Amino acid sequence: MPRDGSEDAPGTETAVSGIDASRTETAPGGVDASGTETAVGGGDDGAPGQEAATDGGHQTVSGHRFPSVVDDRRSGLRQLAVVASTEYRLAVRNRWAIAMTVVFAAFTLGLTTFSGASVSPDGFGRTVASLAVLAVYLVPLVALAFGYDAIVGREESGWLQTLFALPISRAWIVLGTLVGRGIVLSAAAVIGFGVAGGLLLREFGLAGFDAYVAFTLATVGLGLAFLAVGVLLSTLASEKTHALGAALLAWAWFVIVHDLLALGVIAAIRLPEAALSVLLLANPAAVYRTLVLGWLGAAGDAGFAAVLAAAGLSPGVLAAALVAWIVIPTALAAAAIGRRRV
Repeated sequence: MPRDGSEDAPGTETAVSGIDASRTETAPGGVDASGTETAVGGGDDGAPGQEAATDGGHQTVSGHRFPSVVDDRRSGLRQLAVVASTEYRLAVRNRWAIAMTVVFAAFTLGLTTFSGASVSPDGFGRTVASLAVLAVYLVPLVALAFGYDAIVGREESGWLQTLFALPISRAWIVLGTLVGRGIVLSAAAVIGFGVAGGLLLREFGLAGFDAYVAFTLATVGLGLAFLAVGVLLSTLASEKTHALGAALLAWAWFVIVHDLLALGVIAAIRLPEAALSVLLLANPAAVYRTLVLGWLGAAGDAGFAAVLAAAGLSPGVLAAALVAWIVIPTALAAAAIGRRRV
């Protein structure tokens, strides 16, 4: 069982030492290096030597060059890289990467080995469809378990307070956390499902293997979507136990309850095509299931996905919806952390 990365104190030192602290220094003439001007040379307005000029994209006042907007953006990207690399190293050090890879590989290998599918294109499609059904349940659960303590766990360990005291935007903290953990989750999914893909390649050959590659990429997108939801819940929660409870409720809603309620509504009421599309797009798990099984031509065996096949959404629209489920929770978390008090 992986240890909680929030308890690893060395990660704090890495993050603190990697952030550019020069932005907090006061430049000569009383102008702060972050771009906030307090006084120039200590003189009155219009005094000699107070002219401002632009030199290579930098603001020059009294012979001193100060950072421009471009410099601030570059500094922000460096801060993002520091937070992301710290999260990545902590996840690897605490064996989250190994644990997730083993879980994915074990389930996919077991399903592939004992599926009993025939050596034919139909057998390949049925095997990948079974893996997609497995991924709908397994990948969101792992992603939420990996992301629920991303912010609130760091706060309880004291690391978040250290980051807030540094000259770094809080939005970069959220984005860097998601990027670092997203790299670990994506690598684990690619390796874990790739092992099963190697067995399928040996068994069935190259015929239809492009569909398996698309399935793996969609599975990575599903994991990132639920990781973003987990980070959002972690940002909103005041305690780790609250975040864990919210993550479990989110998994139950998106994976189980939403489909059951939607099927009940569809059975009771004849909904227009637009309403069916809304029901589909409101659930990243349903988007993923419909996208993958639509590629395989197996939507007729997909329950809720079979009902929503009549919605007429193209694979491009479904892929864009999956990307939106990554971007929107991330943006909401970046906005919410600005109002968080520690």
